[in-house]
Amino acid sequence: MKKILVSFLLVSFLNAFSQEDAWVYFNDKPNAQTFLDNPLSMLSQRALDRRENQGITLTVQDTPIYEPYVDQISNADGITVMAKSKWLNCVHVRGELTNIQSLTNFSFVNHIRFADNSLNNRFSNPNPIQVINKQLDVQSNFNYGNSTNQIQMLNAQILHQQDYTGQGKIIAVLDSGFINVNSTAPFQRLFDNNLILGGYNFVSHNSDVYSLHNHGTSTLSCMGAFVDGQLVGTAPDASYYLFVTEDVAAENPVEESYWVQAAEESDRLGADVISTSLGYFEYDNPNYSYQYSDLTGDHAFISQGANIAFSKGMIVVASAGNSGATNNPNIGVPAEATNVLAVGAVQANETYALFSSIGPSFDGRIKPDVMAQGQQSTVANTAGQITSANGTSFSCPIMAGAITSFWSAIPWATNQQVLDFVKQSADRFLSPDDQFGYGIPDFQIALAMAQLSTNESLIKKFTLYPNPTNDKISINFPNTIDEINFILYNNLGQKIIEKNIKNEFPQISLENNSSGIYFYTIQSKSDFQSGKIIKN
Repeated sequence: MKKILVSFLLVSFLNAFSQEDAWVYFNDKPNAQTFLDNPLSMLSQRALDRRENQGITLTVQDTPIYEPYVDQISNADGITVMAKSKWLNCVHVRGELTNIQSLTNFSFVNHIRFADNSLNNRFSNPNPIQVINKQLDVQSNFNYGNSTNQIQMLNAQILHQQDYTGQGKIIAVLDSGFINVNSTAPFQRLFDNNLILGGYNFVSHNSDVYSLHNHGTSTLSCMGAFVDGQLVGTAPDASYYLFVTEDVAAENPVEESYWVQAAEESDRLGADVISTSLGYFEYDNPNYSYQYSDLTGDHAFISQGANIAFSKGMIVVASAGNSGATNNPNIGVPAEATNVLAVGAVQANETYALFSSIGPSFDGRIKPDVMAQGQQSTVANTAGQITSANGTSFSCPIMAGAITSFWSAIPWATNQQVLDFVKQSADRFLSPDDQFGYGIPDFQIALAMAQLSTNESLIKKFTLYPNPTNDKISINFPNTIDEINFILYNNLGQKIIEKNIKNEFPQISLENNSSGIYFYTIQSKSDFQSGKIIKN
């Protein structure tokens, strides 16, 4: 009997992997101009306003995928369309290898990228992609109760005291399910104030988001829950969309495609911030799993989608991961994406939580970006009880909510400006490392910097010229300062120059640096300044 069972399991295992996953990319969108001429047919007014406020133009990328192409793929022999992406102009398909390969016979198909990277090499497919393994990482004076520490660690209570609680901003939460959010007390205030705007289950293809799993319930509570004297979220007055993208029954690359679909819908609806406590590195089929060398900022499908979300004016906040104490301690996707804010975890006393995934990215960028409390975080469970939990799953939404409240205080800011202020306020900004990144932000400092930045003369004590420059930058010192520490970063966050500069020879050479945008920090005994340098 045991032999029969073993044989049955082996056959089932082999059958399970006889189906391949792949992305099929299209050449064009034949009806794109029709949508560009009528933008409200593809994006909400709020989404259009976000673009206008940040100087972002509409492109073909914003237009819907061409459905007749999707229909023809769906009707092909042995092919199931699992998901689709307008941003990347492709569909995620599942089927036997030969059936997928035959899709190249369609004239509108540009190329196919298999989730199994070895197949891309075998068929000489351009731009191979390899896929990854998720981790469920895992004027208001509020009475925060047990959530006091996770709020005050970030000085987020300063925002709340000034009536910056996320009002007017929308957070899209991409997770595994939100059991009982619609029926338990910690979330009642959200419903009473019509702050739950809707949601969708991309895994089951229906609107049921209040079942399936408990993870999203707890992550949402870090931002939006309200139980006086026990738990107050970091953005209690923000509005929320709830999206299920995580299939808890299996580990498969299609979940990355579900995530990108949800990000596109978040954009369409006008969301400002995406909070996602999901990470990927290994799949049930080991051929789909990532290597550390793949984590270069824009290789993974989900990372590409996250970077595009940022380009549309949103902020994407992601859990760094919980693999810090394993043989694969580095962050996964989408946390490693170039334009994603990856959040690691610290303990209540602000020391490193040993499970928190570390950096840098494979190409040397600072990761994680920032830290928040992820050990013994105060959360709500599906029974409506206030309890504690561990994981970057919780440091992520704590940070995402604080950023949203901060953005509600400076609505004029672009997403990049918001992230710059947050990073620059962090306690290790001048000396980031692989565990903490830039460290723990201080939103009181971030708010002060943002408010001062509206009057440049108040904060720019050092003048850098010429800017833009062809080769050298000179620094004009105030009379009271003799020496500074100068650090220059490239646009990937990599430190490329650090030196002490004296008033007698205040000059930096950029002759060996390529053209582009650079970021600098200047630190003296009493002053700090940051800004951009453009090299022609």
